[in-house]
Amino acid sequence: MSKTIEARTYEEALGWLREHGFDITEAPGTNGRVFLRKYTVSAAIQKTPEDGVKIFAYPGYLIGSEISKLVNRGYQQFLKTSKTEIPASAEHLKALHSFTEELKEALALPSLYNESLGTVSESYHYDRIEDRDKAPVNRPKRPWEVAGKNLAAKAVKKGRA
Repeated sequence: MSKTIEARTYEEALGWLREHGFDITEAPGTNGRVFLRKYTVSAAIQKTPEDGVKIFAYPGYLIGSEISKLVNRGYQQFLKTSKTEIPASAEHLKALHSFTEELKEALALPSLYNESLGTVSESYHYDRIEDRDKAPVNRPKRPWEVAGKNLAAKAVKKGRA
């Protein structure tokens, strides 16, 4: 049975965040947008026209002064910024998970079962499905496709001799 969650106003959400140890910094040059920081993780929220609140920049571990994006490559999760990419450790993932759960509570957002089990990546890049979204003629040839053509050509040449 689902519960109805009453949405919080922007000011109520900010109050909750302050009470629970979040560092809040006004975004420069904007009105109604703030950066949040806790556990070396950061996100940004903004005020909606209806006095509600929405996430502007999703939570990411801070690398330098930049909010990283969590990328899942199937065999390992990585923290990626515009300048670097590092493997995500258990400490990074735990901090991200804790921050995200607290942010959801502050904004009165639902906590979904699959997200509560662990950290969810923003992006999934498995090497076996790379370029699958392209049309078949535009996809790069796989090594076995190239090798297969070469073997067929060699077999035709041997058959003529």
